[in-house]
Amino acid sequence: MKPVKVGICGLGTVGGGTFNVLVRNAQEIARRAGRDIEVAQIAARSINPQCQTGSTPITEDVFDVVNNPEIDIVVELIGGYTLARELVLKAIENGKHVVTANKALIAVHGNEIFTKAEEKGVIVAFEASVAGGIPIIKAIREGLAGNQINWVAGIINGTGNFILTEMREKGRAFADVLKEAQQLGYAEADPTFDVEGIDAAHKLTILASIAFGIPLQFDKAYTEGITKLTSEDVLYADALGYRIKHLGVAKRTEQGIELRVHPTLIPAEKLLANVNGVMNAVMVNGDAVGSTLYYGAGAGMDATASAVVADLVDVVRVMTSDPENRVPHLAFQPSALSDVPVLPITECETAYYLRIQAKDSPGVLAQVATILSERGINIESIMQKELEEMDGKVPMILLTHKVTEAKMNDAITALEALEGVEGQVVRVRVEQLN
Repeated sequence: MKPVKVGICGLGTVGGGTFNVLVRNAQEIARRAGRDIEVAQIAARSINPQCQTGSTPITEDVFDVVNNPEIDIVVELIGGYTLARELVLKAIENGKHVVTANKALIAVHGNEIFTKAEEKGVIVAFEASVAGGIPIIKAIREGLAGNQINWVAGIINGTGNFILTEMREKGRAFADVLKEAQQLGYAEADPTFDVEGIDAAHKLTILASIAFGIPLQFDKAYTEGITKLTSEDVLYADALGYRIKHLGVAKRTEQGIELRVHPTLIPAEKLLANVNGVMNAVMVNGDAVGSTLYYGAGAGMDATASAVVADLVDVVRVMTSDPENRVPHLAFQPSALSDVPVLPITECETAYYLRIQAKDSPGVLAQVATILSERGINIESIMQKELEEMDGKVPMILLTHKVTEAKMNDAITALEALEGVEGQVVRVRVEQLN
């Protein structure tokens, strides 16, 4: 069979890695795909010095690739929302298959893109959009197709995980570690997407749709960052037998779907609690299989390229099959997507870690306990750090039983109004991940 011709849009870290893997492993890839895959054109503003593109035609205009009649598959690796959306929709309109690593594009515009792809009978593959080289989308969409998925929980942003690991292992301050993460290239000059959880929320939105058969709903994902955490919080969690991780959680409940990204206490013995540095990991719990863990590099040139090329192989394998017989984009048949609601964070129920800066005077603990009790919040354990008294204030650390976010918000408002409490109450949610 004649080679499948691919056009790569974007020759940065992932684009360069994709080109290199396709060249380096060309024979092995052809054996798996059943035919050769050839890069026929590249769109890039500058040449990646890590790529030996040789005689491959290069253009600065991505639409030259999209409109090239010889191109069978467009690989979108430019990132962002606007130009990428226009490029992908034009490729679909031209009857070309698409492979992308763009989690923001899929999370925000995926419903529109998949509808257009179904109309035109083409495939949009996006394995590389979540957790880099970890094949988590295929695992949920195909490997766990016989299960009802109960929940998904993941460390899906390496920057945040690197920061929390350094804070725990070396007692470093958040700002100090963030600066190093930027120097090492783990974090952007503007790290907002990473440290505030937006990047993770994009990925979690995609995982939730595949796990539960619901439309992509990024606007309903609750997002909270790690900027308020101190090295003391990380150490207190350790003392209580937990690790703090910046977790994405999607959970099926009787009321609807929880979709939330926030710092989370995880029991120290759990596998997910021991994922450190820039590595990613996702746990998936199904009714038949139980809990499974997927671990690996969540970013990087070759790791992400691995997922992009795997998608290319999948697309080539099914190019000759009828569209009706292909694996659906979001795992469930488009007509069978559910309208189960995504719950607001106030209706989600978790246990909590609370850190309260309290005056070292009689009666404060009793007042705190009364406020929680009046709202039906039970204390599981309490720890006061008298040795860390400063200016007459001592940290008071509490773990609570499960309660709704709305009740906890009300309790925190009352706690912060107490005469014996200084400043804001630090709150971190707790997940057992059983």
